[in-house]
Amino acid sequence: MSTPLRTVTSANGDPLAEAIDLTKRLKLPHIRRSLSDIIPTAKAQRWDPAEVVRVLLAEEAAGRDRANLHTRRKRAGFPTGKTFGDWDETKSSIPRATQDALRTLEWVGRRECFCVCGPSGTGKSHFTEALGQAAVEAGLAVSWFTIEDLGALVRRHRADDSIARALTRIIRSDLIIVDDIGLLPVSEDAAEGLYRLVDAAYERRAIAVSSNLHPSGFDEIMPKTLATATVDRLLHHAHVVVTDGDSFRLTEATTGKGVKPFS
Repeated sequence: MSTPLRTVTSANGDPLAEAIDLTKRLKLPHIRRSLSDIIPTAKAQRWDPAEVVRVLLAEEAAGRDRANLHTRRKRAGFPTGKTFGDWDETKSSIPRATQDALRTLEWVGRRECFCVCGPSGTGKSHFTEALGQAAVEAGLAVSWFTIEDLGALVRRHRADDSIARALTRIIRSDLIIVDDIGLLPVSEDAAEGLYRLVDAAYERRAIAVSSNLHPSGFDEIMPKTLATATVDRLLHHAHVVVTDGDSFRLTEATTGKGVKPFS
């Protein structure tokens, strides 16, 4: 025996107002914002009731997707907002086939690592951030750090010995990015933070690292014992790419493209 449909009578005689009140109660903000436009359109065009329901639910789903994307992007902590939309793959020394393979993000699903190293200005940070942005758009959680961010993390949690809990929260992300290693000598706290992060994420999460030094040279900027242990774990399942060429920034500066000319 089928259950009879329950009808809801509008208390104030205005079904649209009642529907808006119900969306507040049921926490459907995106349907609420679209009701005033969709209902008159549905009446004018004589939509099938099922189509009205479909369009309203689609609006709610799309709105939630946008909100989730915004939240993931904000939590990632990207520094500049660089994406593949402003990336010129033809100017990069990274082979095109390698760029395309990395952009599939299949390596993230396999919990592998990506290390890009080379001189300043050769697109390392831009490419890694663009990968992170692409991962966020694909529904993945991303965390972005500089090497000194990791040092600050260690110092902040050393007092109450809560670094393990902090790292547990970080490695909930699907992809963890550490940018700009090798520009400056690494502090002891930063070296410890990098090792702890790589160790905690090893074979559990994907890591992307950009560096002026090849990982095999990390013992030049951090204690050899920590460097060896870090690189051992980082490179075990890693795709290593070496960039070369002149700095994009310096090239633009010397050709007058780094600024807008005075009129």
